[in-house]
Amino acid sequence: MSKTPKPVEISLHQKSHVMKIAFEDGENFALSYEYLRVHSPSAEVQGHGPGQGTLQLAKENVVITGVEPVGSYAIQPTFDDGHDTGIYSWETLYDLGKNHDRYWQEYLDKLAAAGYERKELA
Repeated sequence: MSKTPKPVEISLHQKSHVMKIAFEDGENFALSYEYLRVHSPSAEVQGHGPGQGTLQLAKENVVITGVEPVGSYAIQPTFDDGHDTGIYSWETLYDLGKNHDRYWQEYLDKLAAAGYERKELA
């Protein structure tokens, strides 16, 4: 049985492109849609094994158009770029929140190494 706290509230903020998640242990995270999209747990993004992930480019303005519950353990967001195969377990969401700064910087470093320059939200 998982010891990861469960979310008590998940809300989408379309103007700021942020998903806010409050967990039962009192942790609260504000995760940008871009961050969630580029860290999707889907095989499309992560690959099927270590080192097989695909760097996601041009996701600065991506929007979450819907979120479906998956059992009592996860959510499955639909993004306006057509991506809808990522199932975000409570563990994944909690990990993305707790390690946001490190994961975001690693992503920015990968973009820089690929020669991609992010365009800030319009």
